[in-house]
Amino acid sequence: MSSTRAIAHNTIIQIIGKVISVFLGLLAIGLMTRYLGTEKFGWYVTTTTFLQFAYLFIDLGLIPVTAQMLGEKIIPEEKLLPNLLGFRFVTGFILMIIAPLVALFFPYPNEVKIAISLTSISFLVIAMNQIFTGFFQYKLKMIYCSLSELIGRLALVIQLWFLINHHGSFLWIMTAIVIATTLNMSSLWLFAHQHIKTNLAFDKTVWKAIWHKSWPIGISVIFNVIYLKGDTILLSLYRSQAEVGIYGAAYRVIDILTQLAMMIMGVILPILSFQWVNKNKEHFQKQLQQSFNIMMMIGVPIVGGLWVLADKIMILVAGNDFAFAGYPLRILSLAIFGLYLGAVFGHTAVAINKQKKTMWIYFSDAILTLIGYLIFIPKFGIAGAAWMTVFSELYAGILLFATVYYYTKEKLNFTAFYKIIFCTLIMAGVLSLLPGLHGAFVILLLFIGMVVYGGMLIITKTISPNTLTEIFTSQKIK
Repeated sequence: MSSTRAIAHNTIIQIIGKVISVFLGLLAIGLMTRYLGTEKFGWYVTTTTFLQFAYLFIDLGLIPVTAQMLGEKIIPEEKLLPNLLGFRFVTGFILMIIAPLVALFFPYPNEVKIAISLTSISFLVIAMNQIFTGFFQYKLKMIYCSLSELIGRLALVIQLWFLINHHGSFLWIMTAIVIATTLNMSSLWLFAHQHIKTNLAFDKTVWKAIWHKSWPIGISVIFNVIYLKGDTILLSLYRSQAEVGIYGAAYRVIDILTQLAMMIMGVILPILSFQWVNKNKEHFQKQLQQSFNIMMMIGVPIVGGLWVLADKIMILVAGNDFAFAGYPLRILSLAIFGLYLGAVFGHTAVAINKQKKTMWIYFSDAILTLIGYLIFIPKFGIAGAAWMTVFSELYAGILLFATVYYYTKEKLNFTAFYKIIFCTLIMAGVLSLLPGLHGAFVILLLFIGMVVYGGMLIITKTISPNTLTEIFTSQKIK
């Protein structure tokens, strides 16, 4: 099977799994928001955001690094993977020790500080998952990642249902999250063990090669920390935990919807890297164009749909107490375009080994966004945080696009992109004219939006029948 079809089949499998996973993720958020209320959900948001902030300092981009190094085939995979696991375990364990100690110096409620100590275990688990995710991206077998994620999400929903019915405390809710992420990682480890040895290895030579590949991405990710999570951290210091809960609920919806971007580009990265290293210029350009088209085809309608239905979606997801979260969700939806754009060209920069050349983008973005956060969050709270997040994502996405073009000289055809915008406007217009349905009927509006958008893609020939035939023709991936 061609690489395009292999990616398409792999992506379709992931999308099916991701749709179910998104549903379970939104269900989990809905259970927590309704049970915990705005203030205690703010505790949850503060806990997870603090650890995400700390985690990104040792992230080192090991998902794309794993996929890239396996794709290059310089170090045998049976030697490389155990060393990646060993490297990730050591760096993740350091985080698990340091983060709770740092949290003691923050003006958080005691419950939040205890939750940070407890939940740090789950972030060690998530760190280990990076390596397995990169491995299965390289193998084009992301179905295992989808299955593991589903196991974790289902375990979380079941535990939340049980705890809510038995009046469990906030800390028991956080314990459920730790158990769910551990089940996710354990199943992924077992799946990987069927293909290759999954022990921990500590070869200095291999670790040096890993570090050489990862440190530029790691520096960039550290700058990412400031503009990705700095908004919620600063909001938790300047505003009430209830306001943090409102903003966090909207941000969780964005987080879930944008996971698809990293998933798709993670599948494509090893192939882009292989074609670039082997100087297959024509195939590289074609793959880059397809990547851009696919990401815009998914990202742009998400922006349009959220802009029109933000209030209804937040009430459906989180309950009436979080109705105001529709306001920041509408603003944050604009950031999705920049995030999807950044996903395409950020991964492409890794594929062409120009990650060091993108560090200035993340550095300048971090500085500008931090200044904006410090100015606007104390004055405007949620609105200041949301609009600066939009700025940061658009800034990074546009400059990553310009940087990749500078080094590859590959020009993109924007015909499909313009058609996608047109189709999205038609979809948004139809949704805005429909009756003001609420509750579970919002799902009907979302379905109508997808049908209208999909129909317009076919009518405008943004998706050709030949492309659909190629994607859905069942053949074995070699």
